[in-house]
Amino acid sequence: MIFTVFIITLFLPKQPRFRYEFEKNTVWKNKDLISPFSFAILKTNPQVSTDKKNALKDILPVYQYQREVTSNSLEEFSNEFDIKWKSTQLGEKDRIEYKTQAYKILQSVYDKGIIGLNVKHQAGGKNYDFSLMENNVAREVNTQDVFTAETALDYFKANFKAPNQVVVDLIVNLALDHISPNIVFDERLTQTIQETTLNNISTTKGMVQKGELIVAKNDVIDEDIYQKLESYKSTYDAQTKTIGSRALVYLGQVILVSFILTILMSFLFLFRKDIFADNRQLSLLLIVTTGMLLALTWAIKVEIPSLYYIPFCVVPIIIRILFDTRLALYLHMLVILVAGFFVANSFEFVFYQVTAGMVAIFSIKNFVKRERFLVSALYILMSYFVAFVGIALLREGSFREIEWINFVPFIFSVLLSLLAYPLIYLFERIFGITSDVALIELTNTNNKLLRELAFKAPGTFQHSLQVANLAEAAIFKIGGNSVLVRAGALYHDIGKVDNPQYFIENQNTAISPHDKLPYEQSAQIIIQHVHKGIEILRKNQMPEVIIDFIRTHHGNTRVDYFYQSFLKNTPEKFVDENIFRYPGPIPFSKEQGVLMLADSVEAASRSLKNPDAQNINDIVERIINYKLEQNQLDDCDLTLKDIETIKLIFKTMLMSIYHVRIDYQQIL
Repeated sequence: MIFTVFIITLFLPKQPRFRYEFEKNTVWKNKDLISPFSFAILKTNPQVSTDKKNALKDILPVYQYQREVTSNSLEEFSNEFDIKWKSTQLGEKDRIEYKTQAYKILQSVYDKGIIGLNVKHQAGGKNYDFSLMENNVAREVNTQDVFTAETALDYFKANFKAPNQVVVDLIVNLALDHISPNIVFDERLTQTIQETTLNNISTTKGMVQKGELIVAKNDVIDEDIYQKLESYKSTYDAQTKTIGSRALVYLGQVILVSFILTILMSFLFLFRKDIFADNRQLSLLLIVTTGMLLALTWAIKVEIPSLYYIPFCVVPIIIRILFDTRLALYLHMLVILVAGFFVANSFEFVFYQVTAGMVAIFSIKNFVKRERFLVSALYILMSYFVAFVGIALLREGSFREIEWINFVPFIFSVLLSLLAYPLIYLFERIFGITSDVALIELTNTNNKLLRELAFKAPGTFQHSLQVANLAEAAIFKIGGNSVLVRAGALYHDIGKVDNPQYFIENQNTAISPHDKLPYEQSAQIIIQHVHKGIEILRKNQMPEVIIDFIRTHHGNTRVDYFYQSFLKNTPEKFVDENIFRYPGPIPFSKEQGVLMLADSVEAASRSLKNPDAQNINDIVERIINYKLEQNQLDDCDLTLKDIETIKLIFKTMLMSIYHVRIDYQQIL
């Protein structure tokens, strides 16, 4: 416990916790809240997003005027003009005249500017405003005020005059090759301006002064008050990170976590002494608790978008399958209570997780198939959805205002809760705990040990099946683990595979191997099947909870047939009763007690020559009363009412097996 407290509190956030819980559109039940310090009122996320969008709309794309493009293009035009002119063999006088004219027109085009249009800036129309940067001076210009490559060529064609069409075509084509945009979009500078503008957008809208009323008692928390409270909480959290005493916060965490674990231990001591006395099982509970709270701490430190991504329902699922419903619910609530101190809107958080945990526990009450995990996950998701819609309507008062994207973390949480299955298998192996899942696997009659029993000792196998049916029906009626008692019944006589011929249900002839043996030796062979069974199961690494059924199914009773035969045939000899007595112990659980009764009744019923209602009624009464007289049921918590119910079920089922018409009046 000390180590668990240390580990949990070591990593939890160490700043003081904001004391108030509040929801939009609810009534402020606390006293008047006066601001103890001045703070800025934060804008809501939608408001900040709207401001950013509006700011970006006002930012014009930046285009650079590139003089080097102008000079290079004009120089290349001039040089290529002379080369082209010589190839036409036209007069030298005309060359100078046309060159000068074309050069001036092209220069005027470049002076006005040729823009390279950008498609993404034309969302509002073909022409758009832009910021033209020249010599580090910007001015606002529209694309209509400058040329494009197409309009520049049209302008050149319209203004260049020559009587000779050959000359016109030559010079126009030459101009076409040397018209290039000298006003080019500067994406990097535009992006820098946008980022600077966004960073300079204010995230606040006004101030609350020290001593000013934030909210009065019984006021409805509207949008404005809610934002003031959120701003106050944010400022408070920021200040307490530096002002609050980390040592005292840590002390408070130690007190709370220690208190919670003390309550857990008290519960176990009072109601589950078997777990309290088992360090392995205690360790498992503390590991599960610590693991979940460490996952919460990690999520807080890395600041994941929502703490609802954490699969808190893993805890009740694991504990329910490995232990029981009551402990699962109890431990889940304790974990959620601790977690509630370190999350925002803790009441909302606790409501989500407690209801989902309860649904998770109820949904796997009868865990007999693996697909039950998927069914359970679906129920948990439905629980989250109902709670999400209810809380959203309570807060917003409108379906249209519900932000459905906030439900996504719950979906991921439910998917992650499926990790419970491999964790259950891991915990079973490490801590030696047997879950209902493992028991269901053990009851498969294709299991290696049961196949061997059916092959080597078919009579014993059939007896085990009948005992399993009787015990399962009885425990289901009086309350108990029916899967556990069925598994125990199937394996309780597994030790008979070594010498099956010495047991009457496997003998096919009138001659018994016991006829040639002393009574003491025969008794020891019969008793030995308990020791052999324990040895076989431990060799095959079977759970101790199943081995306990082998140890207790005969308790410390005598092998009466050989004991009485010894007394009758050798009265002169001293008898050591312990030679004829099973080693025990007597049953110490309800399931073990039911199995003992079912085993004895089923075996005795096989000896009935005339299995009618009266004989079956008599033998059931005699066998069970004998077990009571021998104090074999003293350590198991079977009540007298349970025993009467067991008798009735055994009588009814045995009559069905032997096809006896049931006379209920005679049974009762």
